Amino acid sequence: MSKPDAARYRMTNWKSYNEALRRRGSPLIWMDKDMVWLANKAGRRGRPPVFSDAAIQFCLLVKVLFGLPLRQTTGTVASILEMAELDWPVPDFSTMSRRQKTLTVQISCRRAPGPLNLLVDSTGIKFLGDGEWLARKHGTHRKRQYRKVHLAMDTATGDIRAVEFTSSREGDGPALSDLLKQIPPEGLVGTVTGDGAFDTRRCHTAIVDRGGTAIIPIRKNGRLWKEDCPAARACNDILRATKRFGRANWKVWSGYYVRSRIEARMRCLKSFGERIASQDPDRQAAEIYIRVALMNRFNAPGTAKIERLA
Repeated sequence: MSKPDAARYRMTNWKSYNEALRRRGSPLIWMDKDMVWLANKAGRRGRPPVFSDAAIQFCLLVKVLFGLPLRQTTGTVASILEMAELDWPVPDFSTMSRRQKTLTVQISCRRAPGPLNLLVDSTGIKFLGDGEWLARKHGTHRKRQYRKVHLAMDTATGDIRAVEFTSSREGDGPALSDLLKQIPPEGLVGTVTGDGAFDTRRCHTAIVDRGGTAIIPIRKNGRLWKEDCPAARACNDILRATKRFGRANWKVWSGYYVRSRIEARMRCLKSFGERIASQDPDRQAAEIYIRVALMNRFNAPGTAKIERLA
């Protein structure tokens, strides 16, 4: 069968989206004047923390957003508090570094009515090794190391709903069940769209257990599974449809091509830097979660609404 014609799209809310893009440039959109800046007494032995987790997270948001070292972050935060006319103390760089290791990053997200339609994907991010130019010019001097970031995005709002940060040895498929566990049990899962790396029995089982429908292309050498469970029947249905209508037509019919949106989110994640600054695993995880929190906050003022013409 011939390939389907390319789809055409148009934006339906350009005026509000244009204003949202302008609001993203204001440093004060990251500042909530009602936040609890100083920590409450914990009621246990030892010296209590001076600053709350929200204060430390705000400082780290500024650090990652502007790509600053910790010492320069303190100056930038002090300037933002002065612009906001807030007489709050600023944590020093050693406090931010120490608290980053144990910080539980709060990631806000919007909720749309109806079941969740999730897009999942993974990417690697470096944390040690020579830069691209240096390696090309003089060769590598030390071993490059990287870790993997797994994201699940809501198609309705564009927000990241689940994040997993694993070692480079972890595959894409095993992380899917952990991503789905981050979705609240009361949250209905409609569809889960991913590439061929998620075409495993474990992934299909995890999706079926949440009551969702998998939109995952079968590998080109894929064969029918023994239909001894609902996951195998769902996978076989995809394989039969692919063989009958063709791979390209199945992708259009199933809406698989919307997966390009999660690939764009991966580019946004790396726009904060191709490499994470921290080398401690706990601090690395906090830095990745901070990036995801920033991406969701960028979406909060408003996102583009696209409709398909043909």
